[in-house]
Amino acid sequence: MKKPPSSSNNSSDSPSRPSEDKAVPFKVVGIGASAGGLEAFEEFFQHMPADSGIAFVLVPHLDPSHASLLTEILQRSTRMPVVEVQDQMPVASDEVYVIPPNRDMEIFHGKIQLSVPNVPRGKRLPVDAFLRSLAEDQKENAVGIIFSGTGTDGTLGCRAILGAGGVTYVQEPATARYDGMPSSVIQAGYATRVLPVDKMPDALIAEPGKIRIAGTEKAAAKGEPASRPKTESGMMRILLLLRSITGHDFSLYKESTIGRRIERCMLQNDIKDTDTYIRYLKEKPDEVHTLFKELLINVTSFFRDPEAFATLEETILPQLCKDKPEGAFFRVWVAGCATGEEAYSIAIILREMMDKLQKELKVQIYSTDLDEDAIAIARTGLYPPNIAQDVTPERLRRFFLREDNGYRVKKEIREMIVFAVQNVIKDPPFTKLDLLCCRNLLIYLKPELQDKLIPAFHYALKPDGALFLSPSESIGNHHELFKVLNRKWKLYRAVHSITSARTMMAQGISWGLGAVTKTPEESMKTIRELNIAELTRRILVQFFAPVSVITDHKGDILFIHGETGKYLRPAPGQPSHNIIEMAREGLGMELRTALHIAASERIQILNRQIQVRTNGGFSPINLSVRPIANPDASQNLLLISFEDVAVDLVKPVRKRAAKPGEQGRIEELERELEQLKTSYRASIEEQQASNEELKSANEEMQSTNEELQSTNEELETSKEELQSVNEELVTVNSELQAKIEQLAGMQNDMKNLLDNINVGIIFLDRNLIIRRFTREAVRIYRLVPSDVGRPLNDIKSVINGDDLHHAAQAVLETLIPYERELYIGDNTWMMVRIQPYRTLDNIIDGVVMTFTDITSRKAIVEQDAVVRAESLVNTIRKPLAVLNESFQIMSASQSFYSAFEITPEEVVGHPIDQLNIGFTALPELRKLLENVLRNDQPIDGYGIIADIPGVGQRRIKINASRITGKIAMPQMILLSMEINP
Repeated sequence: MKKPPSSSNNSSDSPSRPSEDKAVPFKVVGIGASAGGLEAFEEFFQHMPADSGIAFVLVPHLDPSHASLLTEILQRSTRMPVVEVQDQMPVASDEVYVIPPNRDMEIFHGKIQLSVPNVPRGKRLPVDAFLRSLAEDQKENAVGIIFSGTGTDGTLGCRAILGAGGVTYVQEPATARYDGMPSSVIQAGYATRVLPVDKMPDALIAEPGKIRIAGTEKAAAKGEPASRPKTESGMMRILLLLRSITGHDFSLYKESTIGRRIERCMLQNDIKDTDTYIRYLKEKPDEVHTLFKELLINVTSFFRDPEAFATLEETILPQLCKDKPEGAFFRVWVAGCATGEEAYSIAIILREMMDKLQKELKVQIYSTDLDEDAIAIARTGLYPPNIAQDVTPERLRRFFLREDNGYRVKKEIREMIVFAVQNVIKDPPFTKLDLLCCRNLLIYLKPELQDKLIPAFHYALKPDGALFLSPSESIGNHHELFKVLNRKWKLYRAVHSITSARTMMAQGISWGLGAVTKTPEESMKTIRELNIAELTRRILVQFFAPVSVITDHKGDILFIHGETGKYLRPAPGQPSHNIIEMAREGLGMELRTALHIAASERIQILNRQIQVRTNGGFSPINLSVRPIANPDASQNLLLISFEDVAVDLVKPVRKRAAKPGEQGRIEELERELEQLKTSYRASIEEQQASNEELKSANEEMQSTNEELQSTNEELETSKEELQSVNEELVTVNSELQAKIEQLAGMQNDMKNLLDNINVGIIFLDRNLIIRRFTREAVRIYRLVPSDVGRPLNDIKSVINGDDLHHAAQAVLETLIPYERELYIGDNTWMMVRIQPYRTLDNIIDGVVMTFTDITSRKAIVEQDAVVRAESLVNTIRKPLAVLNESFQIMSASQSFYSAFEITPEEVVGHPIDQLNIGFTALPELRKLLENVLRNDQPIDGYGIIADIPGVGQRRIKINASRITGKIAMPQMILLSMEINP
């Protein structure tokens, strides 16, 4: 369920602005543009006829410090008058109005209102402001057009126009000099049609009056009123198709709202009649979902009706929170939240109120809507820059994060709200609410559906909970359920009583099974032609059927036909509807007997003649009692008929004188008759006493039955509460499911990231127990998946001579990162980094060890160092050589090769004692070299005799020392020689 548009300054729902008489009888087109808009304006009016019957209001972005020449320029492109707007100027058809420089502009009751802007240039959004006021003022007569321009001005204005039932046109971005404004409207989904500028006039002229629901175009062309039954038939067929595919029933929405949106979808597809559109929907089921989205009114804004939210913040919420202790729950339901602005607005004012009162409450806001796409937008909490019109700079700074494409709601506000898809009409409501906000939803529903939702809202609220409606809505006739808190802004307090509980139970809303409503076809049967057979039956009953009463088996009257005053009269005392108690004198006994026989034995008592006292004398009547064959076996009904008996008038016979003997006999009989009457009266009194006792027992049974019924109602209420709790669980589960999906996506991204960066990572907790690791980490520690949960110290490392466990412990204690290059053998070098593991709340919860292979980088560096060293060594005239731990020559200086007249191929890789350079005393030299490696004792001036080929014998002094380097480097010896002549 969605909401209609609103301006941040003037509410369309305000009581001071009636919606019935403010619309002008022609279309009003608001056109917004910025950079590059002049060319579009000229092209548009060159193709627009001067007698279209439409008014045009232009809102370009003008320089506030210079006079505008736009009116003179555009007058050359059209024969319509082009005028610069003056304050309170009424709009007229076939005229063009241009906003003056340095002015804000709105329309109210068909007149243009100007004001001096209080926002600096660059932050104003004049197109949005005017289009939103146009939507409020003109409703379905509003048309919005967006031409070339930069930025996003006009997007929220087009959204408001669509919500009010109007249409929007957007310039094809490829034809616009600057496509910022058109693209923003298109991407937001608020463009009815996207066209080149030269095509818009034809589409605009073709729209009014050309599309009709269910064949009304012919009647309109002839000037005749459209056929309502046929109109309803076409709409109902569309709604039936919509319900069969989407499962949602819009038959109880107002026809005007539904009709305008169906017409708009037909316009988008260039379809002129309903039959064609229905065939189109059947051929393309996806278009049915498009229509469904169109019927959902997803228009809202932050702090809509600021005065209403100010009243809520200053008066209502403090009362609701006054008696709540610290840490108590405060539950809110925002029904029909659209894209979530209203839910976030309530969350913001609750946060501000808690800060002001210095009381922290656990706020739970359930925000629901029928539109899944709108809920998805609400969950992201990202809104365009235009919301600066509705949100104060202080609130923007405090509760929003500025991003490149708009504002994002901060985490502290987002976590207060749970968003979920819900159909407020048929799904169970949330319960035990402190505040229920449902604004601008009821105005789109028929009264019978409103009458069902208001008791449901009352049921959802706690005693003294608040209901927040829009100024255009009310609680209808349910005044016993609510007390008015603020009549202007429609704030109510729930009043809970036995009467209100019974009202709720009497509504019979069957949540979970859908609202029990007639189908559109069943509703149409009520307007069928009058049935002649039914009319005949009614007339025959009226004139020929005897006076009759329908009762149950106890004699309680259910229905009366005809005048029964001759046979029945109200009994003295407490009013009763029992026919036996109401029977006149002479009728009671026979009626009681006949009722008993007919009810117990199910047989008819026909034409039993009885004398009934009427008007001071007795009249004969025929009494008939017939059991009714009732389809409902739970009711035993009886039809009691009274029919007068015609009396023949005969002449009276002259009485003869009684004989003396007869006179005595007569007196005796009269005495016996009197005794019988007395006995009869006594029996009657006893019978009546027994009846009173039975009646008393019956009342006790009824009282017991009422108690059982009350218990049953409590059970029904408990059932509804359980259904509501289940709905809450479903809603929370939906929110958690969305978060799980988001988390799964993040985990997949993280897994692929870690698998592709080729870095070994080990996550350790505060006890240095392994949480998880990547596959590259097994090069350092011999890890298997089952090692997760084991202490790091239990796993052997391939690094010798360096205890990374102690390094990790030191990082955890000091929070100083550790970084070192380590040689792990096999000519492989690793860069080891150990850093603290920080949570999002900046809590240290372990350490992270990373191992990066730097062998290639190291090789490049060492190769460069070797080249530099060789260049340096070659400048030294003494023969130099570098030996490894096996005393093989790894490299030698150029002077070494020259002194012994030997080539590098004969030297490098060969042990020094196997070179053909004439050395003697080599065993002693080898021992000295071994001592250099083991004990780090250098050789200083050790002399040997060498028979150098081509030179002869020479005395050579040998100096040698171990080359020291980083840990775990191979051991090497630098050997230098001094050759004496």
